[in-house]
This record gives sequence, structure tokens and C-alpha cells, in this order.
Amino acid sequence: MTLIKTMARVTTMARLASLALAITATWAQAQATPGSTPASPPATAPAIAAAAPAAAGAPIPIASGPAEGQLPPAVPSPVATSGATPAGTALPLPLAGWDIVQIGPGYYSFRYTGTRNVFLITPKGVIVTDPIEPAAARILREQIRKLTDQPVKYVVYSHQHWDHVLGGQVFKDEGATFISHANCLAHFDDMPNPRLVRPDVTFKGERYVVRLGGRTLTLRYLGTNHGDCLVVMTPDGTNVPFIVDLASPGGMPLPMIPDYSLHNWVRTLRELEGWDFAQYVGGHGPPLADRSRLGERREYLEALMAETQKEMEAGTPEAQIPDIVAERLRVRFAHLRGFNGIVRDNVRRTMAYYGMGW
Repeated sequence: MTLIKTMARVTTMARLASLALAITATWAQAQATPGSTPASPPATAPAIAAAAPAAAGAPIPIASGPAEGQLPPAVPSPVATSGATPAGTALPLPLAGWDIVQIGPGYYSFRYTGTRNVFLITPKGVIVTDPIEPAAARILREQIRKLTDQPVKYVVYSHQHWDHVLGGQVFKDEGATFISHANCLAHFDDMPNPRLVRPDVTFKGERYVVRLGGRTLTLRYLGTNHGDCLVVMTPDGTNVPFIVDLASPGGMPLPMIPDYSLHNWVRTLRELEGWDFAQYVGGHGPPLADRSRLGERREYLEALMAETQKEMEAGTPEAQIPDIVAERLRVRFAHLRGFNGIVRDNVRRTMAYYGMGW
């Protein structure tokens, strides 16, 4: 009986994981609304390009291909290599297939459908970040072998959410050490998932440095924002941090903004805006984003919060507030992907923030 219950629990958790990924996919599709630039289809077949040292601002396409279960399109399209356009302009969200680009010396970004990570190749091994999901991780592992014969020594989680962290088993099987902020453990315990590899090493405090083969990946914890265990990662030698889910470039937040503390989110974005870098890699979207996209997201949140609070304090009927606020925000933010389909849910979430304290 115990075995049956255990198997049932594993099956349930697997279904929940699939649901979580489906929710993320729904958000991504909502961002591809009319008026947005459509995502590029996958390439017809994986292609490897010679890796040359990349300068920040000029990512080099390394490889691309269809995602697991996808068929190649009739007409291939090139790997997107930019996206570092300034705030205030429309920016497409790549959704089809997968690709790898080189950001700097030994520093690469891998995208699988709508989710992105980074990895760092050193003379003594490889540091991989968010393994996304099993299908993504299998492709990533295969492509890393084409770039280096070094093993994957570390896998670093940016935070606890399943759309970023469920593909790690392929790296654990070769002996990789998994790292996260200590606060992630409570979430992993509260919501176990059979596809999640539990961290071997955790850290507390504001800073942790992963060292391997003469290279470093610095992890910085900025407190509560998107959950309470998210870290920003920056490699040595290339000042392009990996900033996950705090400002997906050119897009709207998730409709109901789940697991975000709105005021702490704004605080974190202001702190990041004070750092000295020109571009960053986001957890969703193009390989590089201009730093102004951080300010764009902060300004959207501040306007969302101010306009929603204004209508609530004025006694405007609750049913009317989403439409009223949406029209005010449209003046400045209509270029954001998925604005029309998402903005009203953002307002409803903000009404709960001011009305219920969460």
C-alpha cells in the first residue's frame, strides 16, 4: 500500500511539473500577440559554428536545432544573435527550437524554446546554470561535448521554479555538484518533484563564488523579489550578468504575477540598475538585453502600482479598474509583448496586493 501511495505521489508531482511548464508556455504564447514580432521557427538541423572569442554586444551563434518532438520548418531561419535594443522598442520572444550563442570567452547562453540559461567552459570543467527540463538538458549536454571534452562539474540553480530547474539528472549522472541559495531548500521540500536534483551545496548571505579551472562565477543574492532564493550570476572576464525572471526583455510579467513581492521587485531592479554593466542575459528572450530593459520593467511596475492604487483609493468600482488602468498604461507600454492580453490581469494582481497585503 505504501508503494502504491508513493507511486501515485510521484505521478501527481510529474503532472504538476508538466502543468507548471504549460503555464509558462501559455504566458510565452500570450506574449506573441498581434502587434508583436513572431518568434523564429527552428533551424532545419543542428549546425555547429567555429567558436571565436566574443565581445560583449556581439554574441556569436554556435548551434541551433528543433526542440524535442518538433519538426523542422520548410524554410529555416538564422539564430537570433541580438535583442540588445534599448527600452521603448518592440522585441520578439524566440520560442521555437533551441540555440546556443557565445557571449564572451568561454561564456555561452543556451535557449530551449522559451527558456534560457548560461554556461561557462573552463580548462578543468564546465559550470552549467539552470538545466530547464530533461529534453533541454539532453540537448545541452550533447552540444557541450562538441565544444569541450571537459565534464560538467557544477550546476547552479538561479531559483526554485520548475520551468528552470528540472533537467539536472543528466549532469548528476556524471557527478556534477549542484548549488543553490539555502532558501531554495524549503521550497524543494514543500513542493518535491521527482525530476528535481536536490542541491549538494547551499549558501547563505549575499555572495558566493564558484571557482573552477581559473574561472569564477559570482552568485549574488538580493533578498526577496521573485521568491526568496533567486541569485544573479556574473562570470569573470565578461561583465554580462545572468538575470532570471526579473526583467524578461521587452515583455510583460506573468498575468497574475505569481511569487513576486511587488515592492521588493522594484527595489531589486533599482539595485541592479546601479550596477556597472551594459547588457545582460535574461531567463527568457533573446541572448542579450540592453540594461535599459531593467528600467523599463521597473517603470512599468511603478506605473502599474501607482495607477491601481489611485483608482482603489478613489473608490472606483473594482470591475472598472482593470480597463481604466490598462488604458493609462497603454500610452507608455503598449510596445511590450503581450500587453493587450496580460495587462488587466496584472492590474487584478496589484489590486490584491493593495487590498489584501500579498
